[in-house]
Amino acid sequence: MRILITNDDGIFAPGLWTLAKELKNIAQVVVVAPDREQSAIGTAVTLRQPLRAQRVSPIVPEVETYSVAGTPADSVILALGKLVKNKVDLVISGINQGPNLGDDVLISGTVGAALQGYLCGFPALAISVAAVDSLHLDDAARLAVLLARKIDSNSLPTDILLNVNLPDLPLAKIKGIKITRLASGGYTNTIEEGFDGKREYYWVVRQKVNTDTDRKTDVWAIDQGNISITSLHTHLLNKSSPSISDSLCSDLLQELQKT
Repeated sequence: MRILITNDDGIFAPGLWTLAKELKNIAQVVVVAPDREQSAIGTAVTLRQPLRAQRVSPIVPEVETYSVAGTPADSVILALGKLVKNKVDLVISGINQGPNLGDDVLISGTVGAALQGYLCGFPALAISVAAVDSLHLDDAARLAVLLARKIDSNSLPTDILLNVNLPDLPLAKIKGIKITRLASGGYTNTIEEGFDGKREYYWVVRQKVNTDTDRKTDVWAIDQGNISITSLHTHLLNKSSPSISDSLCSDLLQELQKT
């Protein structure tokens, strides 16, 4: 199995390399990621200027690694179109430090990168932990390994684009795994003003405005201490969502607790 890993936090982000370290135990891993932090850039693709990529020394030994002076989506397009010589089986974006829930998936660079993998015909996962500087990246990485194995064994559909979020909790305190849909109206943009001594400037701030009480949404699942898995087929691409059973969620949590 060959897995392409990318992110929107940049080539040296801890979540990226925690993920690479775990996936290396089950697959050949290639890392192609932005050369700097690219959060909230969504699905942006560079069209009117050249892309530059360079091979860099990996933090995890024996992992083929490239940094790209571009967006997360650029990284995946360049990886699949040029840099990765042999076919990949799966694209994983993450581990993002901070949630990608509800309306935020539309501006998420993490999800935007996974979407490019899916549009190129590969199963794809975006995986995040709902906190900046989370101490629980290892659990997210192990869950990614379990999902990769299930895709490889056809226990999950290969025509799949999943958005996976974990609460910022130790594994023993996670209540379960829920199949969810995207919440709506959970965030708003506000503007803060400032003055730098010469001119006024404005700062866009993304704020959570409510807790979604719909038990089927990703926001509710995370707020209640569950892992959320959302199929993005129907939300972004007007396709029917592949079936993922509740029993599979139960099996996943049991397997994760054993690792």
